[in-house]
Amino acid sequence: MKRFLMLLAFLLTVNSLVYADYVRSEKYKGPSFLRASADGKFLYLVESDAAKVVQIDPATNQITKEFSFTDMPTCVAISADGAKIYVTTANPWGFLHCMDVASGNEEFTVPVGHGTEHVCLHPNGKIAYVCNRFSNYVSVVDLEQKKEIKQLQTLREPVSADVTPDGKTLFVANYLPLDPSDGIDVAAEVSWFDTETYEGARIRLPNGCVSLHEVRVSPDGKYAFVTNNLGRYQMPTTQVERGWMNTNGVAILDAQKRSFINEVLLDNIDLGAANPWGVAMTADGSQLIVSHAGTKEISIIDAPKMFEKLQQIADGTYVVERKGNRSFTPPTPESVPNDLSFLVKLRIRVKLDGMGPRSVVVLGDKVYVPAYFSDSICIVDRIKGKQVDSIQLTPNFDEIFSNDVVRYGEMTFNDGTVCFQQWQSCASCHPYARMDGLNWDLMNDGMGNPKNAKPLLYSHETPPTMISGIRKDAPTCVRSGFKHILFSVRPEKDPAAIDEYLKSMKAVPSPHLVNGELSEAAKRGKEIFERVKCGVCHDPEWYYTDMQMHDVDTKNEKIDRRRDFDTPTLCEVWRTPPYLHDGRYTTMFQLFKEGQHGKQKGDVDKLTDDEIRDLCEFVLSL
Repeated sequence: MKRFLMLLAFLLTVNSLVYADYVRSEKYKGPSFLRASADGKFLYLVESDAAKVVQIDPATNQITKEFSFTDMPTCVAISADGAKIYVTTANPWGFLHCMDVASGNEEFTVPVGHGTEHVCLHPNGKIAYVCNRFSNYVSVVDLEQKKEIKQLQTLREPVSADVTPDGKTLFVANYLPLDPSDGIDVAAEVSWFDTETYEGARIRLPNGCVSLHEVRVSPDGKYAFVTNNLGRYQMPTTQVERGWMNTNGVAILDAQKRSFINEVLLDNIDLGAANPWGVAMTADGSQLIVSHAGTKEISIIDAPKMFEKLQQIADGTYVVERKGNRSFTPPTPESVPNDLSFLVKLRIRVKLDGMGPRSVVVLGDKVYVPAYFSDSICIVDRIKGKQVDSIQLTPNFDEIFSNDVVRYGEMTFNDGTVCFQQWQSCASCHPYARMDGLNWDLMNDGMGNPKNAKPLLYSHETPPTMISGIRKDAPTCVRSGFKHILFSVRPEKDPAAIDEYLKSMKAVPSPHLVNGELSEAAKRGKEIFERVKCGVCHDPEWYYTDMQMHDVDTKNEKIDRRRDFDTPTLCEVWRTPPYLHDGRYTTMFQLFKEGQHGKQKGDVDKLTDDEIRDLCEFVLSL
């Protein structure tokens, strides 16, 4: 029976049009990305659920063209003359489609990588850069030759890219860090590449920066902006006020020097700005606009004054406004990422009527923001600082949404407004219901023993939950999360809906598979997996776990209070490093070679390096 249920889940995954992390439903449009043509005459909207890209006339807010795709579209770029659009799709391997706007016909298609997420064009219009999130590289596509000519290796999960106006530098946002999470500094990085030589390096963001959603270069080419969460993972999770657990910001890079300038928080002292997503700067550089996906807002920031303040702090000339006889410590560049008052008097927060705002497009005085969970586009007057209109893409949306428990659960999981003071959502520590690569000191098993955030895929099928097995099942864990992590009291329909959302999730097929099948190395690895008895704990008949606690000699004698830990599922383990309960290993090879994981039940410690590589290939194919 177990094998039948697992086979059924596998078939549902393989046959699904969903390549990744959203629970796609054709009842919705799923507006996930928006771009404007160079002349501002048209907007092009990616409708992920509908598997379409639509052209919108901003003068009338009407859809004027539709482009349909077999697989789920993820991003769109537009040629300078507006004659062609370039659309990425994935299911899960991706393609770049060149579409002729006038005829609506596809001119050519270029295969790219796994989990294709984003595309941007070189200013010369001859090269496209495609982020392949799960292949961990950017495809360089020659649009004249109609083929991929190079792969630029990135750090981990490249999800967004942009090129400087002079065409010299490509910036790529790596979604998550790839560090041992038991260290003192864990942070995601931005990759940059010289577009002529393809040489590059990485720009490290402040400690705790994760979930890098978008990178955008300013119109003048001086800066690059990267939205991110800034997790305060070194603090015990005893409260959420004043950004105790999570803060939310935008990193500012010097695009010409290819270096980090600083990180500015979007939160207020007593009101978080959960889950920053899209970012854009006005053509004249007067305003920086950032969407808060978790709090249904945008921030409109006075950019010149922000840069002036940053420069004064860097120079040591910033004068603190004094009130009464109170003394103040002068701010330093190092203190800015901790300053919840930095943007006071420099920005306004605009509440949107759409749920789950994504990318940001500026056309004149108007700002257009697609709202994923409400099937709409919010239109904001950036001068007046308020929403003035919206485009509803699904006429009977309210009726459909009100009867959809799974979609409501997905929205609630990503909703920061359900948290006390809006600091975080469930997705802050579990982006896309997976993990953020950080160790968190949760209070459910005492203080002072941080553990790696755990993916929630198949959590309802594989109790108990938590690495220490402290919660008997996933429903208990979800309700405890509201109480002890979000510090809020919600009606039962909220956690119940999240249960249904988590149960509906499908695993993403591994990029290590070859045409959906095990590679030759993985086939050898499967035999080794069986020979050294990995299946004793990681039961192949049930999501590769026996749902038991085991002592595999991984206790950290300084902080751990127990020796046995829950056996995790190996499904999708290819995308969830670092490994072990404390995240001490960044690769599966390290886990077996250095950690000799599995020697208690079998003979992993006797394997050759080549055998370990084959074993890794099998495990990473699950």
